[in-house]
Amino acid sequence: MPYEPPTHTVERSIRATTDAKIIAGVDEVGRGAWAGPVTVCAAITGLRRPPAGLTDSKLLSPKRRNEIAAELETWVTAHALGHASPEEIDELGMTAALRLAACRALDSLPVRPDAVILDGKHDYLGDPWQVRTVIKGDQSCIAVAAASVIAKVRRDAMMAELPKEFMDFAFAANAGYPSPVHKAALQEFGPTPYHRLSWAYLDALPRWRHLKKVRIPVAAADLESEGQLGFDF
Repeated sequence: MPYEPPTHTVERSIRATTDAKIIAGVDEVGRGAWAGPVTVCAAITGLRRPPAGLTDSKLLSPKRRNEIAAELETWVTAHALGHASPEEIDELGMTAALRLAACRALDSLPVRPDAVILDGKHDYLGDPWQVRTVIKGDQSCIAVAAASVIAKVRRDAMMAELPKEFMDFAFAANAGYPSPVHKAALQEFGPTPYHRLSWAYLDALPRWRHLKKVRIPVAAADLESEGQLGFDF
């Protein structure tokens, strides 16, 4: 299906109506997975012409996505990734985990953005960031599309590198998302250390249901003080 290529329209609008000069596009991957982290990429692109074919990562074949990601790694002005681990997702809930991962990405950039273009309609970042939310921003905004592709390729690679003892889950193929092979492995072996244990999929696994965690909201600042933050790959 043909699609319109992303543009710098939103960035130009922000520049024209605010004092922002450095603008980062932010997108996430892994929100709907059962295993693995939620990963956020922040990308600064300036107003240059992007690599040909750049669009939302979901619209690209794996081969083309990897090719474009390789170009983007050197084309973008700057980019950084942030992760929130399964344990953090279980402790914080997804919205707070997304904010944690996004702040980690933004704080890891070599320069602090003046404004952020966030994919979707919900601002999960909030203060002190100046945020512009854009529905389907990963299709319409160049910086967000770049973040989308980099985040997807890097997280997929991380999931593919999980220990071989978990090969029955086919993480290299499904990246932790539900799939027939993934579901069958859960039925037989139960969740791995990389699974989110507060999620509803465990309700359908009588043999492993006792492992489900009941989430008691914990502030991210409390986790930081307790040294619980981080995702070790």
